Amino acid sequence: MGGWMAREKVLALILAGGAGGRLEVLTRQRAKPVMPFAGVYRLIDIPLSHCVHSGISDVWVVEQYELHSLNEHLSNGRPWDLDRTYGGLQVLPPNQSKHREEEGGFAQGNADAIYRQRSLIRELDPDVLLVLSSDHIYKLDYSLLLDRHRELKADLTLVSTRVPREQASRFGVVEVDGEGRVTGFEYKPESPRNDLVTTEIFAYDARKLLDTLDRLAAENGGDAEENGPSLKDFGDKLLPRLVEEGRVFDFRLEGYWKDVGTVDSYWQTHMDLLAPDPPLRLDDPAWPILTTGPQRLPARIEAEARIAGSQIASGCHIAGRVERSVLAPGVVVEPGAEVRDSILLHGAAVRAGAKVDRAILDVEVEVGEGAKIGEAGGDLALVGQRVKIPARERIAAGARVEPS
Repeated sequence: MGGWMAREKVLALILAGGAGGRLEVLTRQRAKPVMPFAGVYRLIDIPLSHCVHSGISDVWVVEQYELHSLNEHLSNGRPWDLDRTYGGLQVLPPNQSKHREEEGGFAQGNADAIYRQRSLIRELDPDVLLVLSSDHIYKLDYSLLLDRHRELKADLTLVSTRVPREQASRFGVVEVDGEGRVTGFEYKPESPRNDLVTTEIFAYDARKLLDTLDRLAAENGGDAEENGPSLKDFGDKLLPRLVEEGRVFDFRLEGYWKDVGTVDSYWQTHMDLLAPDPPLRLDDPAWPILTTGPQRLPARIEAEARIAGSQIASGCHIAGRVERSVLAPGVVVEPGAEVRDSILLHGAAVRAGAKVDRAILDVEVEVGEGAKIGEAGGDLALVGQRVKIPARERIAAGARVEPS
């Protein structure tokens, strides 16, 4: 790691307030940041673990929806060694505004979320504000980003990566010159100019950021002391203004990066992890992903079970066939049952003779004997938390079953 820690105060701000609507039934009853991932983790474990391994000890989590599910998982920061007397993990609940009672006091975007916490940020007075999302899968030593940010004396250093051109319209698309300066930015354009996008990992000069947010609020009818009109997302006003002022630079992430905020990308990222040579190792001993959870006995695999190309977590009991699937702790697959190309979350049960194909089953879903969910080659089927599918029921490919 570089020498930035001795000279600069860094505050990591993890934005964990999104409602997760694009994950449909999977986030009806939980905050998106605690969506299970790879069987044993939660999405927010990724940025929290990277902060710890990168030497960042001041970490704030800005929350909004389904607070109980997120707070229970965070456990005061213990799993990440962030339960400290000074610094460590702080959880910031929704900052309500008397100007927006009709909106339930919720921030209307990620730039707005930072603006609402500006008094607390100014009180800590960090030099750099490292702003992170909680629905992306990647590996990055943030100290390398912070070193570059300091060397360039940048107002903002953003992390970018390349994605398939047809997917670029989901993100902020950037243009960069030969020296790494960001010269152009378009937010979710219909016709992207290129395939280089922001990863929603940002290192800001903290004072410049807060001053810019104050100016933008004033220009849009608010002021620096009260919560005025929403500043919405980074891409709406904040990033275009900073790029226009000329001190925004690029830090390229060459490795694996996936936004798992949609059903298809969430499923595909799990399938990527099942590849013979996975593009990302989440269990790297030198950079482990840390999490919290109860200890379970090792999985029990019966003699008649058949398992191929899958990840089976502790506490599972497998007597049927499992292929190209990820099973979270406590999943049961009974004799004669078949699970293919699927993700089964904690405590799901597939009874004798049932078939699950290209589906995501949420926690404690029970698939009755002889029932069938999804089909090979079809659209993904989703079944919400604690639903009991009757024996011999048929749930079509692409179907959505709301939580019980």
